[in-house]
Amino acid sequence: MNPVIYHRRYRFRDGLELTLGERTLIMGILNVTPDSFSDGGRFDSVETAVRRAIEMAEEGADLIDIGGESTRPGHDPVTAEEEQRRILPVIEAVRKAVPLPISVDTYRADTAELALGAGAHLLNDIWGLKHDPRMAQVAARAHAPIILMHNRKQRDYREFLPDVLTDLQESVALARAAGIPDDRIWLDPGIGFAKDYEDNLELMGRLGELNALGYPVLLATSRKTFIRRTLDLPADDVVEGTGATTSLGIAQGCQIVRVHDVRAMKRVAAMTDAIVYRQVER
Repeated sequence: MNPVIYHRRYRFRDGLELTLGERTLIMGILNVTPDSFSDGGRFDSVETAVRRAIEMAEEGADLIDIGGESTRPGHDPVTAEEEQRRILPVIEAVRKAVPLPISVDTYRADTAELALGAGAHLLNDIWGLKHDPRMAQVAARAHAPIILMHNRKQRDYREFLPDVLTDLQESVALARAAGIPDDRIWLDPGIGFAKDYEDNLELMGRLGELNALGYPVLLATSRKTFIRRTLDLPADDVVEGTGATTSLGIAQGCQIVRVHDVRAMKRVAAMTDAIVYRQVER
C-alpha cells in the first residue's frame, strides 16, 4: 500500500511559512546542551549555536529544532530555569539570523510558553503531552503545531506496536481535548525511547501503521543507538545508517525527518522523494 501524504500549510505570526506535502521536510537538530549523546557541548553558546543554525539553513534545512536538555539514556535532568537559560537567548538570536521556523524541544509548559514568546513556532514534546498537563493548553492558545512523540516511563508492553499506537492516540486525545485542531498535530514514533534494539527494528519496518493514523509523521533516527549497534560504529560515523533509516521512513509515509547531518539527509530525502511522491495517495 502506498503511503498517504498529508498536506498542511502554516503561516506563522511573523510571516514565516511551512508547507507539508510537497516533499520531505528536513528538521535540523540544534542541541544547546553540554551532554547530548552526539554533539554535546559543541553548540552551547549563542554564537556557536547561531553559526550552526546558519550552516544548517545553507545545507537545506526547512526548520530548526532547539533543545536545552539531553534526552539520551541515563541523562541528568535539568531544571526548568536552566533549560530556559540555555535556549531562550539562542531562540531569539537564531530567529534574527535565520529565516526558518523554529521548533522547541521541551516537555515543560512554562518553557514552551517562554520559547514561543521568544520566537519559536512549533512545540516538540517527547512525552506526548503526558508529562505536563498544561502543555496542551499552551499549544492551543498559541495556535502552534505540536509534535507528539511516543514515550513510556517503563518498557512494559503487552503487545508492542498496538500499544505504541494506543499510546499515541491517547496523546492525540489530550491535544484535541485542549482545542488543538487535527491540522496542527504531528506524530513521532519515538525511536530509541522506551524501546530496545528489536523494538526499534520492528517499528522501523512498520511505520506505515503510524502513517495510517491520519497525521503527519516525523522520524528522528539520526545517529541513534540502534544504528550504532547495527553498524558497530560511533555516533559521528553512521551517516549511511541514518540515511538508510531516513529513506525507509519516507517510503512508509514519514514527512519530516529530524537530523544532525542536514546536507547528506537532504540528498537522501530528495532521491527518495523522487520515487515515492510519484505514486502516493493524496
